[in-house]
Amino acid sequence: MTLDHLSLAQFRSWPRLDLDLDARPLAIFGPNGAGKTNILEALSLLSPGRGLRGASPAEQARQGPDAGWRIRARLGRHDVETAAPPGETRSVTIDDKPVPQVALGRLARLIWLTPAMDRLWTDAPDTRRRFLDRVTLSFVPGHADDALAYDKAMRERNRLLRDQVGDARWYHALESQMAQAGAAITRSRQQAIARIMAAQAGAETAFPAARLVLLPGEGSADDPDADSIARRLAATRGRDMAAGRSLTGPHRADLGASWGPQDMPAALSSTGEQKALLLSLMLANARALADDRPILLLDEVAAHLDADRRRALHDEITALPAQVFMTGTGRDLFDTLDGRARFVEVRREDGASRAVTED
Repeated sequence: MTLDHLSLAQFRSWPRLDLDLDARPLAIFGPNGAGKTNILEALSLLSPGRGLRGASPAEQARQGPDAGWRIRARLGRHDVETAAPPGETRSVTIDDKPVPQVALGRLARLIWLTPAMDRLWTDAPDTRRRFLDRVTLSFVPGHADDALAYDKAMRERNRLLRDQVGDARWYHALESQMAQAGAAITRSRQQAIARIMAAQAGAETAFPAARLVLLPGEGSADDPDADSIARRLAATRGRDMAAGRSLTGPHRADLGASWGPQDMPAALSSTGEQKALLLSLMLANARALADDRPILLLDEVAAHLDADRRRALHDEITALPAQVFMTGTGRDLFDTLDGRARFVEVRREDGASRAVTED
């Protein structure tokens, strides 16, 4: 569904922002520190979790941790609000009814790419795992519930392990919960990878297609069978007790990527190709979600592309069945979008962000 309106109050550098939106891509430009990424962060909070910066609600308040903030949006027929009153946790309402954050994942499908993700292929496995789970959530909204159930059971199991509890009866129920949720997590991840691969295969694009695989890490973390996971957890209790934590399961999985006729690993590719691979995945993610009309957030991506690839990216964006928001330091980075997009200039004045819309 289309995002028709966005309103911010006391969020990051914005004392107030009201944007009327339509289906065209929106290019947000202005100098570093003006508040462009803060708009994308606010949009990312229309999905479950901590948004594209992974920040706590207290960090997002313009007037400091003792203040609050509010984001309102009109998504199709629904009025959505997420807010953090002073000293309280973040709340969500849809059509004035309080709902858990996971309900946002069923309402809108958000995808984002930020400069921090440029290190995805060379960072630690947990970075790629978080990326994969965000992609998976765009396809399977219930993935968030499975992840929460798995993490809760694993924390309890880890507590028993640290306390050197040896009675198997204490572990059985927790390991059963981990196994059921863990199998669902792995199946959903595999489904997401398959859909991304299919979307890449059917597209003509200037960006290289990546071959993706769910790597097991340690302990067969790519196992989609609940009974097999439960047996492994029971068999590894002694080793896990020595370590004080669970060493096997989907929380140890990794995402592998390669490309080209030589199957070049993404981690060994040039910086430019690594960026191009990321963009390819984001575009494929959006294409695979065509029926849901996803919201795609691209933070400062144009600056890292040469003129030909920038033009190709803009052509692909305008052809996508998605609502796209982009940021960049100068309007010239979006010159090939003239006549096909809306533009917003962001300025910083007296410590606050201000927007000037160009239709």
